Amino acid sequence: MTNRSRSERIPIMWVLPVVGFGLVCAVAIAQTVQIKGVINGRNGANMTLQTSDNPNLVVVLTDNTTVQDVEGVFHARKKEMALSALIPGLPVEVQGSYNAQNQLVADSVKFKASDLKAAVDAQAGQRPAEEQLAEEQAKMQKEQVQLAAEQQKIAANKAAIAADNKRFGELADYNILGESTVYFGNGQVNVESQYSTQLLQLAQKAKTITAYIIQVQGYASEVGSPALNQKLSQERAANVLDFMEQQGGIPLTNVLAPGAMGTSQQVAPDTSAEGQAENRRVVVRILQNKGIAGT
Repeated sequence: MTNRSRSERIPIMWVLPVVGFGLVCAVAIAQTVQIKGVINGRNGANMTLQTSDNPNLVVVLTDNTTVQDVEGVFHARKKEMALSALIPGLPVEVQGSYNAQNQLVADSVKFKASDLKAAVDAQAGQRPAEEQLAEEQAKMQKEQVQLAAEQQKIAANKAAIAADNKRFGELADYNILGESTVYFGNGQVNVESQYSTQLLQLAQKAKTITAYIIQVQGYASEVGSPALNQKLSQERAANVLDFMEQQGGIPLTNVLAPGAMGTSQQVAPDTSAEGQAENRRVVVRILQNKGIAGT
């Protein structure tokens, strides 16, 4: 009986270190890490991050992921943000742990307000506010000499917008799989009921597409001050996005922050009432990363 008991105890002595080793490995795998990088794509509920050692790190966003706009030298003040603020071109710091697919499951994503503004400007193809104000002031001058100088500024501005659009396009290459345009009255920002059907149809189409992203960009005519037109384009885009989320059932994880395009990218001359009406619009697009589509 003594020999048998001793032989039965030997396997247990070997098993315990093995079990302990396995537990240590499991803890190591679930270890929390902090990664810094620049968002270079959004694929549905996930995003990709360009870091110093990985050009396309997949970051998984969940309902429990907190997004914070960090202000101050010591990050003492924080502002809770929506997942829609995570747009291509935004430098972020992600805290989380890796899953079995070597994807970083994000517990929190932090960024600076100034970095978000720069990323939004790049996405919208806008220049800094002081340059836009200088252009609008120059337009008010009717002298021939000032008009000639303004033409030169417009040409330089077009080159700057093209460069910004190229920069944004290089961050993530998308296919446009659906589009709808909503028009607004002069000074109006509310979505009229006549556009409900087409927006709902666009939302339903989006839900049939793998890893889709909804992009909403608002515009204004050149009637009124630059500050007012910027505000109108922002409110129009935000109201259309609210409709897509609340009525269309589009989750926050699948939308980009609404773009306030102001008076850029005019589609018709503002010298007539008809042209002004065409410029007061919001364009909604269904996007899919070409890497997902295999194109």
